[in-house]
Amino acid sequence: MTTKAKICGLSTAETVKAAFDGGAAYLGFVFFEKSPRNLTPEAAERLVAPIRGKGVKTVAVTVDPDDALVDRLMATMRPDLIQVHGKETPARVREIAQRSGAGVIKAFSVSSSADVDQAKAYETVAEQFLFDAKPVEGSALPGGTGARFDWSLLEGRRFSRPHFLAGGLDPWNVAQAVKASGAPLVDVSSGVERGPGLKDPALIAAFLDAVKRA
Repeated sequence: MTTKAKICGLSTAETVKAAFDGGAAYLGFVFFEKSPRNLTPEAAERLVAPIRGKGVKTVAVTVDPDDALVDRLMATMRPDLIQVHGKETPARVREIAQRSGAGVIKAFSVSSSADVDQAKAYETVAEQFLFDAKPVEGSALPGGTGARFDWSLLEGRRFSRPHFLAGGLDPWNVAQAVKASGAPLVDVSSGVERGPGLKDPALIAAFLDAVKRA
């Protein structure tokens, strides 16, 4: 089975093009004020417009989004998926899915097997799962920090929904990560940056090439 990749935290036309041209299956855009990758829905819509309808899925990455943000995203960017990276309950995930009409990716912060087990409660409400490293204590960001967890915690796991492996991936370790975890989908953000929030087209291309060979 071919591994598919998501490039997350895109913020420029140049890097969106690099991700699309390199064969990314998902493009992620962040809507969280504390993130160096934060965008407005209107800015994201301008980035998405050239690739809309061309086979790549767009993802709005949020943290405990309120109804106003969900509505604004659907009125402007119109993402295929909304990723929720906060303390959303299964009931809230269902509400977001019903309100938006988009699929929901529920992200989990992982440092132990018990953290992975949380996904079971979301199997009927989320379209996909994402397993990311638990942020270091005191971090303002729930993800995108470059931290990684023990990939073998996902080895042999079976979920009712497709799942992403995230956290600390880069062009040099993603093949190893896929082998260790068995994940069908991978997600990268800081691993293709030359500085906080500054995506590098060459690193994006290298990451996507490495995924194809994984």
